[in-house]
Amino acid sequence: MNTRELLYALPAKVSPAAIEGLETVFHFDIEGGGQYTISVDNGKIKVEDGLVGEPKCVVRASDANFINLVTGELNPMMALLTGKVKISNQSEMIKYAKIFGLM
Repeated sequence: MNTRELLYALPAKVSPAAIEGLETVFHFDIEGGGQYTISVDNGKIKVEDGLVGEPKCVVRASDANFINLVTGELNPMMALLTGKVKISNQSEMIKYAKIFGLM
């Protein structure tokens, strides 16, 4: 599975009830894997190619590191500490990571 497939699979995995009343925008800038936007708006989640809108959080990583992080092969804390994954607003990511099933 590649980064695009992982991110585009998110809407099917996220319960609308889990994101009811929530609103955010994430940008994923994945070296070798593309750029994507995930928008959450009151129970709906949308994934788009490219960087759309003003993000509350930006995630940067190589394609391999991002896939390893999402699949559990890379420890999230070690990924952040070693710079393999960079997150601009960690509190926003923590809020949504479990909902998205990313960590």
